[in-house]
Amino acid sequence: MIGTRIERAATIAAFAIVGWVVCAAAIGIGFALLTERGALILHAIVAPVAFAGLSWLYFSRFAYTRPLTTALLFLAVVAALDVFVVALLIERSFAMFASALGTWAPLFLIFTSTLATGVLVDHAKRAHRQ
Repeated sequence: MIGTRIERAATIAAFAIVGWVVCAAAIGIGFALLTERGALILHAIVAPVAFAGLSWLYFSRFAYTRPLTTALLFLAVVAALDVFVVALLIERSFAMFASALGTWAPLFLIFTSTLATGVLVDHAKRAHRQ
């Protein structure tokens, strides 16, 4: 049973990390090709789309956790990576957390897109069973 818990936790973490990497790529590409504002807008668009897709895959194949729990776990992993990798290691500053568009909007959108996708997939599974 413990191995199963660890495997399930690793699966959830892996999905969240993949989403975070996609967001990091969007921000990196955005900063290389666009203005700062354009890069932040791109990130705010990519974040919920990426997490909706990852959430759909997670809820369709695994669904170890309920939608709210999954949304909170994805959010926690992404926020932790933002704090420890981006703020502390890369930028050596917490200034990014002063940006609503750069940090708080994407985090909110990651949470809401994950939650909404989970609820929709869960609803579709229930309707299919009836």
